[in-house]
Amino acid sequence: MKILHIAPFNYAGVPMNFVKAERNLGHYSRLIVLGSNNQGRDGDIFLNLKFIDSPFVKIAKKIFTPVKRRKIIYNVTPPEKVPITWSYANTGEKILIKSREVLWKKAIDKIIQDVDFWNFDLYQLDGGLGFYRDSRLIKKLHSKGKKIIVCYTGSDLRTRGVFPEIESISDLIVTVEFDHLKFHDNLNYVPFPFDFLMLPDKKKRDPKRIVIGHAPTNRAAKGSDIIINAIERLKNKYSYVDIDLIEGMLYKEALERKSMCDIFIDQIGNLGYGINSIESLAMGSVTCSSLAPGFKEAFPDHPFIEIDAGNIEEKIDDLIQDKKKMENIAAYGEKWARRFHDPIQVVTKIHNLLNG
Repeated sequence: MKILHIAPFNYAGVPMNFVKAERNLGHYSRLIVLGSNNQGRDGDIFLNLKFIDSPFVKIAKKIFTPVKRRKIIYNVTPPEKVPITWSYANTGEKILIKSREVLWKKAIDKIIQDVDFWNFDLYQLDGGLGFYRDSRLIKKLHSKGKKIIVCYTGSDLRTRGVFPEIESISDLIVTVEFDHLKFHDNLNYVPFPFDFLMLPDKKKRDPKRIVIGHAPTNRAAKGSDIIINAIERLKNKYSYVDIDLIEGMLYKEALERKSMCDIFIDQIGNLGYGINSIESLAMGSVTCSSLAPGFKEAFPDHPFIEIDAGNIEEKIDDLIQDKKKMENIAAYGEKWARRFHDPIQVVTKIHNLLNG
């Protein structure tokens, strides 16, 4: 097949991992990212559209976009009516978005011509939207009989909401976030696809020390204040414990730092584990995270040390005192991650759902 992915950003590398897996399966697959590649991840086509994530846009969002649609916290409660539906919050937001899209049109028209946009077989919207908020191009694809997949990848479903006009004409709706099953009544869950070839070689760790890592991209979404306070107390308790707070750096540097962690803490709350956890598992770190409601029942063989705000210090203290236990958990976690998050299996499952 010829497959085209469209994503606002290359969120945690997930859209590009889909593409690479599809290419390995023999498909012709491309990815168009509306924003920039500010994390230094592998990518395909970055449009770098103006006013998509600039300081001006962040200020404008604070003025015109409701807090509940832009603030991500580590405990998110699904609304009574699901899914959340996106619409313009007010006249100011509508004017700004439409004005921005007028400025984008030239670049979008060019990429449509450059990639032969209309002649793909399958279109996957990684984030649930296309180039424009009125979904004009996606509607036209549907009128041409093209297959359309909507794939939710994070807070797109928790805070922004769905585009009903797109969902109503899509052939399949999937998510890589287990907690999304509480935010939508018509979703298929698939694990994150992860490119294990991106990981650095394993480093030799100091057997006399224990490094505890945490890598927040958004502290509020990870519950980082609670996590950092807990591991600071453990550092004060044990002279051989070090803390590595990994944030504000390019992806490759962050991976190198994670590879040196004996214990890695992803997040607390009800959002479940993320890409950070897969990376740390695959690099042989004991990985601690809260899990989304229902995950451990659905996947009881998971390798995580399950933590919450009340037990995080106790759970990690237990690990620190038992190095052999840490080694066994880490070895199992590495095998589990490579099996469960294998990108070929994930893509194959999506295509089987589409054709099933």
